[in-house]
Amino acid sequence: MARQLRAEQTRATIITAAADLFDRHGYESTSLSDIVEHAHVTKGALYFHFAAKEDLAHAIMELQSQASRRVAGDIDDRGYPALEALMRLTFGLARLSVEGPITRAGLRLATGGVAVKPPLRHPFAEWLDLMSRRLVGAVKESDIHPDVDVDAVAHSLVCFFVGTRVVGRSREPAARLPRRMAEMWHVLIRGLVPVPRRPRYLTLAARLEREIMAG
Repeated sequence: MARQLRAEQTRATIITAAADLFDRHGYESTSLSDIVEHAHVTKGALYFHFAAKEDLAHAIMELQSQASRRVAGDIDDRGYPALEALMRLTFGLARLSVEGPITRAGLRLATGGVAVKPPLRHPFAEWLDLMSRRLVGAVKESDIHPDVDVDAVAHSLVCFFVGTRVVGRSREPAARLPRRMAEMWHVLIRGLVPVPRRPRYLTLAARLEREIMAG
């Protein structure tokens, strides 16, 4: 049992080290030797868990997917209105990016041409589904204008969300991401939400930003 625990800890250490390097330097510019050195493990330990760098990238993207689904599930369990759930989802994903390299690296891998192996779905397709369902609910609850094209809004929202993170990666620290999420929602709310309901969601965006910054 102790040996299995050590093996799991070593695997997690390798994944975290690889994620940190992939996030900072990119997939192509990171070698397995770099990961061994950064993780403070032997090459034998790395190859025991991962036969190739591609396997490491896939493990990181799988962890990112699990984290996204976990955040979405936790929010759904609390029974928020659909638009609030959607906003909390984007801020929840932003929190993951602030707290550690796995989500940041997963995004960089997804935008860097690294293949996603089935049955794992591409994160952008997964996020499109998560956001589309909540947008449909928000229309039904009259928190979004009834004549919006949900598919178009979901696509734009994913592009906005991903683009904010990609641009920010080279221009500012990850800790700035909650502020960018709040700015994103201030723009979207004014375009999507009927005037009488805007104050609630503008206030929510500010509060969610503060919660991440305080956390």
